Formats: sequence, structure tokens, C-alpha cells
Amino acid sequence: MIETEVKSFQSIIEEGLKRVLTTKEKLLVTYTEKISFIEPLIFFERARNLKENRTFWKSATEPFYLITVGELYHVKGQDEQRYKDTFKEWEKLRKSALIYNPYNVEGTGLILSGGMSFDVKEKRTALWEKYPPSEFVVPRFTYTIKDGTCYLTTTVLLSEEDETTKINERIKRDKEILTTLNVNIELKNTIKSKSEVKPEQWKKSVQEAIDYIQSEKAEKIVMARKLIVELEKDVEITPILKQFLSLQKTSYIFAYERGNHCFIGATPERLVRVNGKKLLSTCLAGTAPRGKTEEEDKALHDELFHDEKNRLEHDHVVQMIHRSIKDYCTFLDIPEKPQVIQLQDLQHLYTPVVGELKPNFSVFDIIQQLHPTPALGGAPTDVALRFIREKETFERGWYGSPVGWLDDRHNGEFAVAIRSGLIQGDKIFLFAGCGVMGDSDVDLEFQETAIKFLPMLTALEE
Repeated sequence: MIETEVKSFQSIIEEGLKRVLTTKEKLLVTYTEKISFIEPLIFFERARNLKENRTFWKSATEPFYLITVGELYHVKGQDEQRYKDTFKEWEKLRKSALIYNPYNVEGTGLILSGGMSFDVKEKRTALWEKYPPSEFVVPRFTYTIKDGTCYLTTTVLLSEEDETTKINERIKRDKEILTTLNVNIELKNTIKSKSEVKPEQWKKSVQEAIDYIQSEKAEKIVMARKLIVELEKDVEITPILKQFLSLQKTSYIFAYERGNHCFIGATPERLVRVNGKKLLSTCLAGTAPRGKTEEEDKALHDELFHDEKNRLEHDHVVQMIHRSIKDYCTFLDIPEKPQVIQLQDLQHLYTPVVGELKPNFSVFDIIQQLHPTPALGGAPTDVALRFIREKETFERGWYGSPVGWLDDRHNGEFAVAIRSGLIQGDKIFLFAGCGVMGDSDVDLEFQETAIKFLPMLTALEE
């Protein structure tokens, strides 16, 4: 139930407690208010003092920020039913919660934030032990910046034992930390060493993928590899985010903290955005570096646009997205030719997809249909995934997976978690992949993955 009458936080809590005493069931209560501007990185760093997990999200297409603190409720899924199970539980939470939010602003109110693994069938390892196959959380605090206005949503999980006074005291103390504490965001990371993980074995697997495709067993297979970076001390998250905000202005910037682990990245690839029933997806496949001069940059741009291998790879993604979601939409609008989108270090072939969801379908239906796209898995999907499970030397975990958020009014956005790394103490594991085709060159594919490590490496080295 959504409340719109002007009320105080205390009155909403009291209203929630009355309901809890009647129903004898726990209740999620959210309270959204406008607040003065706080620099996103300062808010994120202040939240560190609450000693609770944090998440950071910045949209690629607008100055929209969503930062969460704490975990009140976990929505998890373990197998192929994770999409339906997550949506079913979310709908139950959304409909039963007491939501005070007088603003019709996306990213405020009751929020679900998280992600899922690339492949539920891959073998689980210790590398991703803190990141389940699917995990979304309802946070305690959500700081949202939309169209230059700032909002703070406070969420409480009430039970029969709770008291209004104690709840108010704790929330007041924590809000003071989040809104007034002095913190230092001029932190630094210093790289101690970098090590390639089994590069020759990776090249061998790429050649096997080429042979596999040439024997007409698959059309495309995406092979990923890992780079381990060790730092002088435990990795600081905020300076990485700061570099991303400075250098990757057209990328989604994300961080999902789990204790001393954090999955972090700056990805250019949207999976899907929903605003009510309106839908926007993105085809992003085909990669080239940026040039050192304007002339070289233009030449690389034109070469990418006209390159047969990259155009074919891109078309795989376009056709797959069209086939996958057309039955879920009342209409779809897909341009006939791609554009070239230019980022700080790379440029990609890009095609936007606009549509409208049919009644009774959710963003999780679209995620299930789209993930993994041929840009991250290959084609046919099942064949490519079997090959990846057999030949890749590490668990992908949340790399290449859908990560994002949604609110209680059916707004949300999910990106594909590439150009990313997994922090574990003083180490960060970087991941990058390439689309292998029948005419691929092993050494060129290796060079392409090296280029794709650059956004993370640059953020660490600055």
C-alpha cells in the first residue's frame, strides 16, 4: 500500500507497528523524503562507517545515481526458476509493504538491488562464494539523485518486539552519519603486481572454439579470461568509482559490496530499462580501440562500421534480441543499421531497441529471454554455454551477468556486468571476453581482451 498524505517518519512507524500487532507478521515500511545534495562518493564513503554492505549505481545515459546501504531482506534464487521466483517474491513484498513516498520518482520508495550469475549450471568455486546464483536485497537506506533532486528512502522491517522510540533513535543516528560525517575520498590504490592467468591455455581454447565453429557446430562462442591484480594494501572502492565517474561518462558504473569482497565495474552495455511498461534494450557487439589522433580515431571508427566480422557478430545480437522479446511486447522498433558508440578507451557497434511490454509481463521475463545475449555467450546459446563450461578456466560468477535495480512502481534498469572486476581484500580479479567467430585470429582476440581490461586497469592506476 502506498501512502501519499504528508506524514512524519514517526507516524509512519507507529502506523506500521499497529498493523504488525494486528497481523502478527513482519512488515516492510519505507519513508522517502527530499534532502539537500550530497556528493555521491561522499555519501558512499560515509556509509562505510555503518559497517553494512553498500551498492553504487550510476546510469550511463543520465546523471542518475542510486546508492544503497544495508540489507533488510534477501530475495534469492538457485536455478532456472530464479527469474520467476524473484519476481514472485518481489511482488509479494511490494504489495504488502507500507510505502510512504509522495514523489513519483523512479528509484525512490521500496527498492530491490542486486544481480545474478552468468550461468546457473557452471561449477561453483570459492572465487564467487559471496555472490549466489541470484541475490537481490531490500536496503535500509537508498540515496537517489534524479534530475538534480536528491531523495533519501529509509526502510525498516518491523516486528512485534519493536518500539517506536528505539527505531527513531537508531535511524536518527545513522542518518546523521550519512548526511554530516566528514570523510576523505582522496584515497589511493597502488598496484603491486599483475599476472595473466593461463594465457597459453586460453589461446588454445580460443583455437578450439574456432575449429568448433568451422566444423559448423556453433556460429559464435564468447571466450573470457582473467587477470589478477595485487595491490599494496586492501583495495579502496571509492577511488575506483571516482575514476570511473571521471573517465567512463557513458558507462553504467556499479559496485556490489559483500564484506571485504566487492564486484565493481563500468559497463557500456544496457540489458534492459523499464519505465512502467516502456522498454529499452541495447545491442552492443563489435569492438575497436580509440585512436591516438582525430584522424586515426575516425579511421578506426569507419573500419569498425564496415568490418564484416564485427557487423556479423553485431547482427547475431540484434536478431537474437528481436526473436527473444517480440512475443512479450506490443511493438518493437529496431533500426536497420547500427551506430558506433565511442567510449573513453573503446568504440562499439550499437543498436537501440525500443518497445512496450504486454500486460502480465515483467522486467524479469525480458531478462530471462535476453540473458545471455550472443555478445556474452554465443550462438546457438545452449551450444556456446556448454563449450564455455568445458573450456574456460574459471567461474564467471556475476561477470557478464544482469545487475541492476527496480522500484515498487515497475521502474528499473539492468546492465550487463562487463568491464568489471571482483575485489577480495588486496586482490582484484579482472575479467574480459571476446566473440570468437570462424574467421577469428587467436592473437587478435587476445589483444582485444587486453584492450577490454583497460577501463578497470586505468581506474586502479590513476
